[in-house]
Amino acid sequence: MPTELFTKSLNYHPAAASDAGDAKALTSVTIDTDRCTRYACRLFQDVENGPSPEWLQKRLRQIGQRPISLLVDLTNYVMMEQGQPLHAFDMDKLAGGRIVVQQAADGDDFTTLDEVEHKLASTDMMICDAEQPVALAGVMGGLETEVSSSTKNCLLESAHFVNTSVRKTRTRLNLFTEASYRFERHVDPAGVVAALNRFAELYQEITGKSCVPGLVDEWPIKPQPLEVSVPMARCDDRLGMSIPSDQASEYLRRLGFQVIESGEQITVQVPSWRIDVVQEEDLIEEIGRVHGYELIPSIPPAGTTHAGGLQGLQRFTNRLHEEALRCGLDQMWSHTMRATHSLDSASEFVAVRTPHSPELANLRNSLLPCLADAVQKNERRNLHLYEYGKVFSTAGETSQLALFMTGDIEAAHWGVKESRKADFFIAKGVVERLLSAGHVSYEISADSSDPRFHPTRQAAVLVGGKHAGTIGELHPDIADELDLVDPAAIAELCLDTLWTAAADHTTPKPISRNPAISRDMAVVIEKSVPYADVEKAIAGAAGELLEKQWLFDVYEGKGIPEGSHSLAVAIQLRKLGSNFTDEEANQVRESVVLALESLGATLR
Repeated sequence: MPTELFTKSLNYHPAAASDAGDAKALTSVTIDTDRCTRYACRLFQDVENGPSPEWLQKRLRQIGQRPISLLVDLTNYVMMEQGQPLHAFDMDKLAGGRIVVQQAADGDDFTTLDEVEHKLASTDMMICDAEQPVALAGVMGGLETEVSSSTKNCLLESAHFVNTSVRKTRTRLNLFTEASYRFERHVDPAGVVAALNRFAELYQEITGKSCVPGLVDEWPIKPQPLEVSVPMARCDDRLGMSIPSDQASEYLRRLGFQVIESGEQITVQVPSWRIDVVQEEDLIEEIGRVHGYELIPSIPPAGTTHAGGLQGLQRFTNRLHEEALRCGLDQMWSHTMRATHSLDSASEFVAVRTPHSPELANLRNSLLPCLADAVQKNERRNLHLYEYGKVFSTAGETSQLALFMTGDIEAAHWGVKESRKADFFIAKGVVERLLSAGHVSYEISADSSDPRFHPTRQAAVLVGGKHAGTIGELHPDIADELDLVDPAAIAELCLDTLWTAAADHTTPKPISRNPAISRDMAVVIEKSVPYADVEKAIAGAAGELLEKQWLFDVYEGKGIPEGSHSLAVAIQLRKLGSNFTDEEANQVRESVVLALESLGATLR
């Protein structure tokens, strides 16, 4: 409000005042909650509560208000003028003639001015008389104590309430009023009495009557004024233009700030109604706004710039994204909030505080349910999907990539009688290609027991000995829930773990001009030995000479002990700068056979 109006209203005294304590003899205010920081009231006796004068009714209509009666209209007019809500009580209907501000009791009933009965909660702050609640603090008054044409004595309330308390009550009861709108944002506690005095001024001008001398004002803890400083050198640097210190001080003084120090550094005392000013940047904004943003000179930007392109986790994720597309997968985006699902991970959910529906009650802790929903809702079940994004748990948030493939991987054609379906090996192959594209050194371990995956068709992805994901087939029970006829190949990878182990770049190797030579071998080995151990043994024995290895046959039956099988493995060797001789290739083969024998294998 203008400073002159504020000062005038604050210093107002009733014309007939002779004893400043008359009001205190007739009423009292008790604050029994820390959510009310100030409560003041004035008394009006032998009131006239007929229609308002025409000028007042006209002004209220112009701002969208409906004229009701003199007392009510004046409270609305002062609220719109000064931003401080007021409420008028019929003094004769207040039990004990006093006010008590306190929290409500759970389960109590209260009827507001709109004649609606509400069930109260302990979070609601109430204005009470000596016996019962008479108003919802900061929201709406009660029906039993409203002023009417028969009102003879009036108690006028002006207060300051904690905004979060008013917001909780208004939201819970779904009550929106002009008063709650202002209390939820901010009401200046220093303007509480000024609003009472402004009401009294207008009432006296209209009726010729003054209020009861004296004022009841309970203000338990007065806030200390906030002081903020800003060096002018920093102000000039932030705004990109130079503003004289005395000119900047005058700008702030005209905005209501009390300038304590001016010069190379300006220190001001922030007015109580400017809660948005708490640091030097706020003062710089005020100075620049008044001086004029259009005066900021246009100069070319100066400084250094970062290298272009994706970096860090984004660059790593983009590699996986491109490789997933090359594998024939389709990317999907899903909602972060969802309901519980049988494919949720074991980590604890983060619940949404006020969900719009049960389907959006939790933050997702896995991407697999999102992909499964897409497969279940799609009539064409031949889907190969992937998604990467954030997942959440009580331990924090992480980046995840998930795969879900079901149906035909390769359609039947003249050379293939039956189509290839998605299975464990498809999931393993796709994940291996993704990790290779991301330059990640990894291991595939059969030691995995995720209940969402098929109990015997799953494996863990290890990076540096840490669990980084799971690959395999969907558990049959969950597949039945989704009404899937074909098996589903799925995978779940933690991108944060993979990225920490990824090499930023690979070192290119020269291409050998010399021909490769291959050797194969068939060994009998127990089925309990993971094939990953076989691959590791071959790679360790052949060393840098090994170009690639592959399994080309598995045999079980006659001549093979029970619990074992025959594995036929081929290795391809190549040297840089010279050709392999048969003798050298046979020596490498013998080393590989010895390594396999250490695993319990025997050469066929």
